[in-house]
Parts: sequence; structure tokens; C-alpha cells
Amino acid sequence: MGVLKWIVILLIPVSIAILVAYCVFCPRPVKPQMVNGWWGYRDEKDSEPPSTTIDSFSIKVPSDVLNDLKSRLINTRTIEGLPGTNFEYGFNVDYMKEVVEYWKNKYDWKAQEAKLNSFPQFTTVIEGISVHFLHVKPAQASAKTRPLLMIHGWPGSFWEFYKIIPMLTGADGTSDVAFELIIPSIPGYGFSEAPHRPGFSQVDAARVFYKLMKRLGHSKYYIQGGDWGSFIARIMAQLYDSNVLGLHLNMASPPMYHPGIIARELIGMIFPSLIFTPAELVNRPSIKQNFMTIMRESGYMHIQATRPDSVAMGLNDSPVGLAAYIMEKFSVWSNSDNRFCPDGCLTKHFTLDEVLTNIMIYWVTGSIASSVRFYRELFTEELIPQIDSLPVEVPTGFASFPHEIIVHAEALVRATLPNIVQYNIMPRGGHFAAMEEPRLLADDIISFVKIVEKLE
Repeated sequence: MGVLKWIVILLIPVSIAILVAYCVFCPRPVKPQMVNGWWGYRDEKDSEPPSTTIDSFSIKVPSDVLNDLKSRLINTRTIEGLPGTNFEYGFNVDYMKEVVEYWKNKYDWKAQEAKLNSFPQFTTVIEGISVHFLHVKPAQASAKTRPLLMIHGWPGSFWEFYKIIPMLTGADGTSDVAFELIIPSIPGYGFSEAPHRPGFSQVDAARVFYKLMKRLGHSKYYIQGGDWGSFIARIMAQLYDSNVLGLHLNMASPPMYHPGIIARELIGMIFPSLIFTPAELVNRPSIKQNFMTIMRESGYMHIQATRPDSVAMGLNDSPVGLAAYIMEKFSVWSNSDNRFCPDGCLTKHFTLDEVLTNIMIYWVTGSIASSVRFYRELFTEELIPQIDSLPVEVPTGFASFPHEIIVHAEALVRATLPNIVQYNIMPRGGHFAAMEEPRLLADDIISFVKIVEKLE
């Protein structure tokens, strides 16, 4: 028996003890008192009274920014690759040379900029910073308004949702359910202003988005998210449950400090049959495979949760470095086996234009530093343990995509989200569901909302 298995076996009694102690001694959950934040350059007392206006916004990148980018691409200094390594060491050097050539000579930012501007965009100042968002109303003015807040993650952006927007607003004529979509950029991502003070966490993002929805006149709405979006959406459902009609997620974000969930996760590692259903066990990775996946795919998180600015300086200075860092995630997070492809099987899931446009949003706004700081703020947020203890009581829908980075057992997802009214295992797709499989995700959101409305 391997050392790893013995370590896990020794953790079993500890896990059971934690679980029992939690059940016996756990305190009654108390919703924390939320206070306003302030993230502007100047202290709030020294600033002008905050504006509550909502201003139209259009993306227009200055030509000098684009000229500087091209100069950097022309003067790229590459590294020597190792033969036959594909994406196993990270982004393949030879393929990156092809990407750079395409980026320099064929990629048309102006065409992509027009596509980005094809949906209504706005900004409004909340807690001292400008928040950018798309606001797309149903295609038919007579359609029932179902406000849906959609929240992106890292290393994505609001661009992740562009293909799914027509499917959810009814513009493509495929559904009898239409939504009014509010798609913000997380502060510090893309065209939302970065916080100018330390401490802006997922809890603060949840509060800012709650204020955004209130400013738009919505007291009741649905929320959808994956990656950070799932984390922020869950916090909103915990703190502002009276405002949330339903919560739809395509990634599980188990509570970080919930002893009962942690204990069950540990038990499931050594005795999978106690946690996973027979169907889930069919292709279930071994303990070693799970451990190696976590080690292989989580290095970025440790860096960003501890020393984000160190890595961000290099990424903000080199467009090729930024592209390699982000595009590698689009490859292997769509399917872990993509690391064995010479080109990361990147264009199997996306077009080069799609992934480069996402890179451009980070590059032209210089927002990579503020985006990766979001990881450090998570682990220093004092309210997270208290929020983790709160139940998620709103109706919840969960779409489990088979190639997500980590696929949790349905039983654990349901333990975290006890009011799941729809749980579907998707036939294909990975981490970037809205970009990879927009039709599957749209249909799942629509069917979830229909269920919720029948329950009302």
C-alpha cells in the first residue's frame, strides 16, 4: 500500500472525530453584519459625494496601446522548448510561436472590439470604484422579465457569456423563456475599476453586485456562475437570500471552513463508495490520480494566494507571458487530457480569436495584477468561516460538466446546497461552460427556472 494511501487512512479517524464534534458542538449559524466598503483612491471623507448615475460605456482602445502591443509581439523573446512535451510542461513553445504570428498578422482587434460593443454596456460607481456591466434586455419587449445576474471567473471575463446571450434573451428564437441579463466585470477584472486598497474579497464582490442589482431596480432575481462566479453567487444566496429567486451553478465551490463537508471529502478519498454513486464510480480516478490532478492544476492558486504581485509584474509586462499563462488554463481546464496535445487541443474547444480576445481584455486594461490578487484576499477574508456556516436555502440548480477541474460527488454538492431542485450531469464540456457548450448551459438554466416558477 502506497504512502499516500496510508496518510489518507490515518486521516479517517480524524475526519470522523471532526464530523461528530461538528454535529454535536457546532454553533447556530449567524448571518454576519454587512458593512459598506470603500475602494477608491482617496478616503471616502475626502471624496465627492458618490454618484449613483448609470452611464453608457463603449470599448475604444487607443491606437498607441495597440501599437505598443504589436511592438512587444515583434520583439518577443521565447524560450527553448523540450521535444515531445506537448502541454505537459505548460504552454508548448512551438505552438506559442504560431499563436504569436497569428496575433501579430491576422488577429483583428477592431473586429473583436465591435463584437464586444454589440451588446449594451454601462458603468456605475459603487463603493468608490467604477463597475462595468452588460445589460441586455429580452428580445421581445412583451416578454416576462426574469432578471439574471451572470458572474464570470478567472482567467475569464464578461466575454465568456457572449455566445450564450442570444440564447437566454430569446434573440435566437429557441426558447419560450427570456431573461434580462446583467453581466458585470468583477472589480479588478477587465473594464471594472480595480480596488485601490487591500482587502477586496469575494464577500465584497457579492455586496457590490447586490448594490448593482438594487440600483438597477431589481429586488428579486436569479444568479448564475462558475469559477469565482459560483463562489460569489453562493455568498449572495447566503447573505441576500430574500432577493435571490434561484441560484444556478456550473461549478461546485464547497465551503472552505465547513468541518462536516471537509470530513466527508476526506472519507470519500479512501472509501469512495460511501460518497459516490455507482454511476459516478465508473470513471472515478484513483486516490493517486486525484492527488496528482490537484497538485498539477493548483500551483497557480498557491502563487496567487500568497505573492500575486510578483507574478503579475511579469504578466503585465509581456503579452506572450500573459497569453501563455491564461491560454494554458483554457486548454487543460476544458479537458485535463489536452495536456498531451501539441497545441493543447485549444482550438478543439475555442477559436484563436475567442481566446485572444479574452487575453486582450486583460492586456488593454492592465488588470492581471488586480485579478490575481483576488485569490490572496479570499484567504485573508475574516468573514468567510462565518458565511460558510450559513445554509443555502434558495432553490438551486447544478450543471455538472464532466471535464471540470474537480468533479465532486453529487452527495457532497447536495450537502453544500441542500435545496437543489435540478441536478444534471452534462454529456460533455469543462470549466468554461458558457464558451464551450453555451447551448447545453442555456438549456439547463432555462429548465431550472421553469422548475422554480412551478414551485412558486
